[in-house]
Amino acid sequence: MIFIKKHIEVVAAIILNDQNYVFCTKRKNIGELALKWEFPGGKIELGESPQEALKREMLEELELEITVLSHFHTVNYEYKNFAITLHSYICEGSLDFYVLNDHDEARWVQINNLLTLDWAEADLPIVKKLMGE
Repeated sequence: MIFIKKHIEVVAAIILNDQNYVFCTKRKNIGELALKWEFPGGKIELGESPQEALKREMLEELELEITVLSHFHTVNYEYKNFAITLHSYICEGSLDFYVLNDHDEARWVQINNLLTLDWAEADLPIVKKLMGE
């Protein structure tokens, strides 16, 4: 019997501030990626562009309006139960107010300290590129 993993196309927002910090979110304690850190975002729905999906997901997850500026990096990764293509984008938005609808925690982390967090594996190549590695 051949097991074909479900493939998911997702997007992630990289929001930086002018002090070289990036906005990071921690997943809830559910599923294969429980309590892992990630860049916020989510699945691309049928008929959506990646940019449209990212704007929708940020509203749903954080009640945050963003502007998508540019593509940053795309990662393909196979987890135990699914495969993912993760498209990350540099975004901007006012983070004076947000609501954690889908995450346990959020914080600003200095780019040089990103590896102190326990990242979802698909996000790690994005972290390393941000750090200049």
